[in-house]
Amino acid sequence: MTTVLIVDDQALQRLGFSMLMEQHPDVAVVGEATHGAEAVRMTAELRPDVVLMDVRMPGMDGIEATRRIVRSGGRSRVLVLTTFDLDEYAYAALRAGASGFLLKDALPDELIAGVRAVAAGDAVIAPGLTRKLLDAFADRIPGRTAEQERRLAALTDREREVLTAMATGWSNTEIAERFSLAESTVKSHVSRVLGKIGARDRVQAVIFAYDAGLVKPS
Repeated sequence: MTTVLIVDDQALQRLGFSMLMEQHPDVAVVGEATHGAEAVRMTAELRPDVVLMDVRMPGMDGIEATRRIVRSGGRSRVLVLTTFDLDEYAYAALRAGASGFLLKDALPDELIAGVRAVAAGDAVIAPGLTRKLLDAFADRIPGRTAEQERRLAALTDREREVLTAMATGWSNTEIAERFSLAESTVKSHVSRVLGKIGARDRVQAVIFAYDAGLVKPS
C-alpha cells in the first residue's frame, strides 16, 4: 500500500486528487494539508510514502515545506505539482530535494504512475526533461564548491562517466550499450554514484552534476 499526503490550498483540487487515489486499491490518502507548515507537521506525524505537494500556497510555500521535509531525514518523498513544465517554482523545489514534478493537468494514469514511482524510490522526471528544466535556469547554477569537489573525487572514472551520461539524459539501457556493460552493472554503478554524492534519486544526481559543472547546459 502506498500512502499519500495531499497538500494544496484549494479544496476542490484536494478533493479531485483524493477521489482519483480512492479508485486505486494500492494507494491510500492518509491526510490533507492546506499549506506548507501543516504539510511539514502532518508528514512528521503520518510518515506518508509520498507527499503530493503544490508549490504556490499562502504562508509557507511548497518549496520551503519540501526543504524541511527532506532535511528531516524521514522516509517520505515529495512529488511536486505545478502549472507549467518550466515553472521557476518547480526548479526550486527540485533543488530543495523533491523527487520529481508533474503538471497539474497530467492524465490520471500519469499521476498515479508518478506516485507509485516516487514511492518506489524512483524519479518521475525523464532525464531529458530535467536537462530542459536546468538549461532554462542555467544562470542560477553556482560554481563548484569544495564539498562537491570532495564528492566527485570519491567517484571512480567509470562512475563519473555514468553520472555524466545520466545528466546528459541517457537511460540505463543507453548507458549499457555505450560502455558495453550489462544493464545490471549499470544499475549497480548508478546506486554507488547516488550513495557517494549523497543524492536520493536520479533527479538529484542530475542536479548535482550540473551544480558541480560536470555537465554544461546545452
